[in-house]
Amino acid sequence: MNILITRACVVGTRFSANSVIINQKNFAFCRPSIVLPARYFHSSLTTYYANIQGPPQSTFDKVLIANRGEIAVRVIRTAKKMGIKTVAVYSDADARSLHVEMADEAVNIGPAPSNQSYLNIPNILQAIKSTGAQAVHPGYGFLSENSHFVKALNEAGVAFIGPGESAMADLGDKIRSKIIAKQSGVNTIPGFDGVVKDSNHALEIARSVGYPVMLKASAGGGGKGMRIAWNDQEVVDGFKIASQESLSSFGDNRLLIERYIDNPRHIEIQVVADKFGNILYFPERECSIQRRNQKV
Repeated sequence: MNILITRACVVGTRFSANSVIINQKNFAFCRPSIVLPARYFHSSLTTYYANIQGPPQSTFDKVLIANRGEIAVRVIRTAKKMGIKTVAVYSDADARSLHVEMADEAVNIGPAPSNQSYLNIPNILQAIKSTGAQAVHPGYGFLSENSHFVKALNEAGVAFIGPGESAMADLGDKIRSKIIAKQSGVNTIPGFDGVVKDSNHALEIARSVGYPVMLKASAGGGGKGMRIAWNDQEVVDGFKIASQESLSSFGDNRLLIERYIDNPRHIEIQVVADKFGNILYFPERECSIQRRNQKV
């Protein structure tokens, strides 16, 4: 049994990866910055206690969700519970989507191709300006790990609900993050810690690393821009497909190559920190069960 402690405040007790119990005796004495995230631990044992707390204090009056689909719907539902107005953005193809109907306002940001809509920073900035949104929730994928987007929002005086620009630049880029990990003495998967120039360069790297290899989008996430290659031909084909997919999904076609680990254990430890120095870490997440390189 592990106790989660932040600044001498007991936040919760973990008995297993699937159950988190908020310590009610200590809960009331925690600072608001700790109570707010603690309130949203997911467990049937904490649901009732969380529900009787009432809606958390609103930080923003209006938030724009720079995404679509399921994640946009979830953000809108949570914002409504918090009394925050929402702005949805949509491409021509998503005009009748559920997130558009649910939001208080909706703005068309361009044609169906994502590089002309959901990855179009100027169009999203214009939507923010026209609606008066005070903050942006990026969801996942698209611009959620784009440091240039965060910088543009900072310059426009709009809050980004996520990591800061420097953290995003360092850890949102897989090539950069692997270099930082190595410099910090953290073990990394063998591979090439740089940008793969073309398919011929990819072949050279793959043969050096040893098959099988994984071609991976440096700016990627959500299982996109990734291909496994067991031989030379699959490297050539995978390089073309992965780079195109990465460009269309993230606006960045840079790839890295590393050794493919078959049937690994994927364990995550998530840490939440704010700009005031408050830090909270959560129980480990077992993410080994995946579909299309994305955790289920």
